[in-house]
Amino acid sequence: MKTFEKIADLKPMVGESIGTSEWMTIDQVRVNQFADATGDHQWIHVDVERAKQGPFGGPIAHGFLTLSLLPAFFATAFQIRETRAGVNYGLDKVRFMSPVPVGKRLRAHFTLMSWDALEGGGAQLKIEMKVECEGISKPACVAESITRLFP
Repeated sequence: MKTFEKIADLKPMVGESIGTSEWMTIDQVRVNQFADATGDHQWIHVDVERAKQGPFGGPIAHGFLTLSLLPAFFATAFQIRETRAGVNYGLDKVRFMSPVPVGKRLRAHFTLMSWDALEGGGAQLKIEMKVECEGISKPACVAESITRLFP
């Protein structure tokens, strides 16, 4: 995990990698729980036997499940010590580029795209997140996260 002392320490990192998360296994229990939470019980996610006969050879994670793991990936990729609050401001250019087979591991790579000062010493960061699925060359998800941090 990369550590930064202050929000301002990220400003010269625009265009650079600011961290890579730990691996996380996507198991069927997590997929089923996500289906229950969202009401999306499509068979390619939750019906293991039927999914084996489907286009992916087994169940796959919901794209939005992969995206919803953004906070968990952030938490193991980097930290900014002198930050009292951070809020999700939105997302740009979200793409689900390859399926995530249940049982695979994911991790995210973060690149700082922009750093804009906010009143009071905070900053708005645009961070590209590329979610890697172990053993698959194409990213599972690429998204631009916009986060506001406050000292």
